[in-house]
Amino acid sequence: MNLIVLITTITAMLSVILAAVSFCLPQLTPDQEKLSPYECGFDPLGSARLPFSLRFFLVAILFLLFDLEIALLLPLPWGNQASTPEMTFFWASMVLIILTLGLIYEWIQGGLEWAE
Repeated sequence: MNLIVLITTITAMLSVILAAVSFCLPQLTPDQEKLSPYECGFDPLGSARLPFSLRFFLVAILFLLFDLEIALLLPLPWGNQASTPEMTFFWASMVLIILTLGLIYEWIQGGLEWAE
């Protein structure tokens, strides 16, 4: 019982200390970019009809694709409880092979080239 009280006390004290430090350390003189309503790299007061770069969307889609890969491969340790571990390995390998082939295709097509 004493261990639970000690852990709870330490956790509560650490939380209070971190909250107090976060209120004491903020920057008091923010710059103009931080005061603007959007921090996306575009002028928020300019025209809303500016074209976006297609390379920006390519990077965003690639990020989502590989983020999805992590989400699909994350439950693999629990998948080992299946009837045959070979099937788990096979499906995980298929996901990785398909994603790798897609990345190679993008690379060959020149979609990952930033300089023209």
